[in-house]
Amino acid sequence: MCISELAQPLELEEINKRVVTTLYEALNSRDVDTVHRSLNPDLEWWFHGPPIHQHLMRILTGSSSDDSSFTFIPHSIVAFGSTVIVEGDDKQLSVSWVHAWTVTDGIISQVREYFNTSVTVTCFGDTDGFSSPDLSISTCQSVWQSKLCDNKSVPGLLLAL
Repeated sequence: MCISELAQPLELEEINKRVVTTLYEALNSRDVDTVHRSLNPDLEWWFHGPPIHQHLMRILTGSSSDDSSFTFIPHSIVAFGSTVIVEGDDKQLSVSWVHAWTVTDGIISQVREYFNTSVTVTCFGDTDGFSSPDLSISTCQSVWQSKLCDNKSVPGLLLAL
């Protein structure tokens, strides 16, 4: 039986947040074994931002020792089902970042990474349970928005859950 079958929705969100928190602790302490146990070997990765800021990819792949000093310190962590949103910044480098992790059965299976990008998370759902084969009415509700862009002129993206 998998974790998602055993836990209630709020418990599952807390479990998913803990998985992601453990990953950041492991990344920042360079605990390679814990990082590997936290991530699916076929991790799906999206990146949006200047290529110079692909710190996470370089840390995880070991492709550059230049990123050994970059640390991801989360300022906020929220969960929406299997998606865990984490936001942080590095004031010295004048960058802000948002990671959207997907946790499946206690393992991270996807990451969407945004650098110097304003992110708004939106959930879609039926309106009053109304659905028809001919017409589907849905609502779009903003549930989270990044706060660390310091009102810079940065691209804005909508992440739909």
